Amino acid sequence: MAKVTLATIAQRTGLSKFAVSRSLSGKDGVSDETRRRVQEVAAELGYTRPSLEPELLTLGVIFHDTDLINSELHLLIQNGAQSEAERLGYRLNMRWTHEPDEIQAIVRACSGAVLVGPHDRGTFARVRALGKPIVRQGWLEPLEQADHVGGTDHEAGAAVANYLLALGHRRIVYVHGTPGYRGRVERFYGVREVLEKQADVEFREMRFQADSRFTEHLRAAQADGFHPTAFFCAHDGLALTVVSELLRLGYRIPENASVVGFGDYSAATQISPQLTTVKVFGQQMGAACVRLLDDRLNGRIPSDIPVRVQITSRIIERASCGPRSLSEAAAPTLPVAG
Repeated sequence: MAKVTLATIAQRTGLSKFAVSRSLSGKDGVSDETRRRVQEVAAELGYTRPSLEPELLTLGVIFHDTDLINSELHLLIQNGAQSEAERLGYRLNMRWTHEPDEIQAIVRACSGAVLVGPHDRGTFARVRALGKPIVRQGWLEPLEQADHVGGTDHEAGAAVANYLLALGHRRIVYVHGTPGYRGRVERFYGVREVLEKQADVEFREMRFQADSRFTEHLRAAQADGFHPTAFFCAHDGLALTVVSELLRLGYRIPENASVVGFGDYSAATQISPQLTTVKVFGQQMGAACVRLLDDRLNGRIPSDIPVRVQITSRIIERASCGPRSLSEAAAPTLPVAG
């Protein structure tokens, strides 16, 4: 007869190994009803608890605490990591810091860790020296020998370019906003590689230090004879600024201009018109980070082969985009600043 284990009980009850373990050990974290149900199934299966049942392994998830631009993405990653860790039977030690000494201490106390955000290279070197499995969620150097889970920024930029071309747009802007974010640059590269092959397309990039300067750049473009009909924005927050400014200037959206964001965060559906955007699946990224650590800890991947996991984004169509027709009224022309 096969040995009855925590996994056996978890499969029978539909619960995680974590919940089963907590129920049988008398620890908190589960409801009385769950505890009673687990104990009944354990008795029915003839489960005998080992005298020294091993503690659940602990995984660290460390978020860079000053990366405010990605705070909503990080919340989604947190939720995904928590759910997957519970399903697989791990504890999580979740922390927000960028201090190398603190990060090293956290990783030393865990079986493996996920580092999320722009942690510096010195920190990575210190945690790698501990010999624990480490998964990164953030940007790597080319061919850097590290496990990584991320999105599809370059590919998403190319997809948005094709989407806008299919709608008939031929004067397109990539609104980059504040420079220095690698993901924004990758989206720009993706847009550019598609549009530069189109002889009838005029494409420009808007780069500036503050979102409030968008109108100044639009006025300068129009003064140069460039009247864009579509704006692809590097993130949803920037797209909200663009939509608000265009409406204030007398544009109709999407009749005079289409706007696309990136992220599909909560604000995308809290404006009118609601924002067409590229959905980033942060929760699935968090879950993939935990699965990759689980694979490492269980020897399913050769130790000398770093792994890249990409979670593919998706364009979400809403009311801020529409076809560009020759019969449509021209967009407003802004007066030249005096």
